[in-house]
Amino acid sequence: MAKNQTNLRIEKSLDHRLEVLAKRTGRSKAFHAAEAIEGFLDDQEDCLLAQDNLADFRNEDDSAMLLHEDVNWDALGQ
Repeated sequence: MAKNQTNLRIEKSLDHRLEVLAKRTGRSKAFHAAEAIEGFLDDQEDCLLAQDNLADFRNEDDSAMLLHEDVNWDALGQ
């Protein structure tokens, strides 16, 4: 997979924590920073998707809504 370089400025205390983690794990600071960014992006994308779905749900016609009481839970998966 092709990789790009990104430079950013972080607080000294955060850099120190990253350095300690890198030494303890034998991985680079760049590896851990990329993992953290990927996790953050995953969380943000999930949040935005949930917000969009909630907005769609709120804008739907109530007549199309299936109520909990109307579901035959015993028949699911058959």
